[in-house]
Amino acid sequence: MSKAGWIRTILLVGAVGALELACRTGAIAPTMVTAPSKMVTTLVETLRSDEIGMHLQHTLSAVAIAMSIAIVGGFVIGFVLNWVPFLRRAFSPFLAAYYAIPHFAFYPLLIVIFGLGPVPLIVLATLFAMVAMILATMAGLDRVPRVLLKTARIHRLSLVEEIWRVRLPAAAPHILSGLKLAVAYSFIGVIAGEFILSTSGIGHEIAFAYDNFDNPRMYALILFVLGIVTLFNMMVFAWERRMLRRRGA
Repeated sequence: MSKAGWIRTILLVGAVGALELACRTGAIAPTMVTAPSKMVTTLVETLRSDEIGMHLQHTLSAVAIAMSIAIVGGFVIGFVLNWVPFLRRAFSPFLAAYYAIPHFAFYPLLIVIFGLGPVPLIVLATLFAMVAMILATMAGLDRVPRVLLKTARIHRLSLVEEIWRVRLPAAAPHILSGLKLAVAYSFIGVIAGEFILSTSGIGHEIAFAYDNFDNPRMYALILFVLGIVTLFNMMVFAWERRMLRRRGA
């Protein structure tokens, strides 16, 4: 492990240990935050229960669909906007101001249009996540070094070969950053939507635990969501590091 990795690990372990100590000694009241060890044990008990399976399936399936649409659609749209300058000039002001829009205010309207069920959640999460992927794709393609494009022309690569062998590998770090944001935003869109009107899902269970002052279950489910997003981002980060090492070699 690198020095930076050791520093991150020490800081994380120290923060968790300090929180555990503060909760166990009563410096932080259990009505505010439960101890990390209690979160873990409650999470294990919750995952073993029978009713949680339906909520997990509801949330994770909606997140997977929204994430897939956002990543693929965002990449394609970002590529097209980068390739067609007049379209980019037309859409750039909307993209720049996109995240100033309160997306969750449209959730009741989406329910009117699509009805109750997972579709409004998927649409909301997709709208929230896709633009991050569009912007990351455009930023990555904008930063392809010109010397690589000249090298591709010298070697007489076709357009498809230039895109596949030169542009996309050079833009990969930015595209992967957009992918990580799209994953996080997909979870935010689905779970936040479940807070509002959904009758199932992890977000609904967190809100239900909050309303009933069930802090251990609430924090356990929050820990579960954080764990899934962190694990996925670590996998993408490891893939990114591997690509960079191969490029360096």
